[in-house]
Amino acid sequence: MNPSNHPAAASEPFSVRVADRVTRLPPYLFGRINKMIYDKRVAGDDVIELGMGNPSDPPEELVIEKLVEAARDPRNHRYSKSNGIANLRREVAAKYFKKYGVRLDPDAEVITCLGSKEGFSHMCLSLMGPGDTALVPTPYFPVHVYAVALASGNVIQLPVTDSDKFLSAIAHTCETLYPKPKLLLLCYPHNPTSVVVEQPFYDEVVRLAKRYNLMVISDFAYADVTFDGFHPPSFLSSPGAIDVGVEFTTMSKGYNMAGWRVGFCSGNRQMIQALATIKGYYDYGMFQAIQIAAIMALRHTDAAVERQSQIYQSRRDALCDSLARIGWEDARPKAGMFVWQPIPEPWRSRMSTMDFAMMLLDKGNVAASPGSGFGPDGEGYLRMSLVENEERLRQAVRQIKACLKEAEADYAGAPAETAAT
Repeated sequence: MNPSNHPAAASEPFSVRVADRVTRLPPYLFGRINKMIYDKRVAGDDVIELGMGNPSDPPEELVIEKLVEAARDPRNHRYSKSNGIANLRREVAAKYFKKYGVRLDPDAEVITCLGSKEGFSHMCLSLMGPGDTALVPTPYFPVHVYAVALASGNVIQLPVTDSDKFLSAIAHTCETLYPKPKLLLLCYPHNPTSVVVEQPFYDEVVRLAKRYNLMVISDFAYADVTFDGFHPPSFLSSPGAIDVGVEFTTMSKGYNMAGWRVGFCSGNRQMIQALATIKGYYDYGMFQAIQIAAIMALRHTDAAVERQSQIYQSRRDALCDSLARIGWEDARPKAGMFVWQPIPEPWRSRMSTMDFAMMLLDKGNVAASPGSGFGPDGEGYLRMSLVENEERLRQAVRQIKACLKEAEADYAGAPAETAAT
């Protein structure tokens, strides 16, 4: 008798048993908002999207032309190297020397990544394991926590908004925790809060890292988007930084190449080698035509990157000025693609940040990321991106104002027992 035809076998449902690393992940907190955005757009509503930092401007034309030219070369359709072609790594090293005064060996201290998010995740996989602990700033960009979790590591979250207290918390945790933390993650300009630091902060980080044998990863994704003459420092510019850590950079923001997935990891050669080992098992590198076009961007588009920062600064001012006119706090950032906006009273006390964001989307057709999606310390804030043009940003604020006016009228007209809840 064929066992597959047995009635008992046919009635037993097949069970998919996913790995513990997957079940440890929490539900995706932005799922409700993304579904509502989709449903509204299907229904024909014009939703102004201020949630995701997805650049809406194209790369420079010469970069696109180089991509097309390189894509027509049959040699570029072969497998590439997972650590990136040599000329691209040399351009990264050249940029670090020109902009930050940092000397890097392009063969041993630079590696390309499929975007910095992939590189960071694989770096965690190469450094972390069961029982290992990473120190992560909070509020946090989700991958900063969950890449550690996927590598079976533990996370201790340290508040990021006060830099001096953050440094003190690093020292205190290293003094009191056993086993001591293995990894420190930094992210400046910070996502989502846009907090920035100066070079002495990194000098102290290096001192702490050497004292407590703490490896450091600097996520420098917003290095190229800066305002009002501010120039964010590189972690690698601090003396001794290359002895203790690495830094991730990306071409997604300032170069408008988000979908191209071009990122880099630079710094400590042992950490770079560990990442290279993992990547050697997981991928064959990015499409070589993209790498060749990225070389053109690094060599020839510095002025365009500066112009793009000016565009984001104008958008920042349009959004923040408009919000100030309706009574919201001026939360103007010095760098990055986001405004970390406190929710005004009485709404901050009346409802959760998620409910407030859902109300703006439902009634005002404006999508913003609720701060609680970046951890409990984000409660009471919205992260608003600068990817829309100035007029769309002003229109978004007009719609927010109308939405809140309508909601206030509904709230005032509700029965006392309902309003109290």
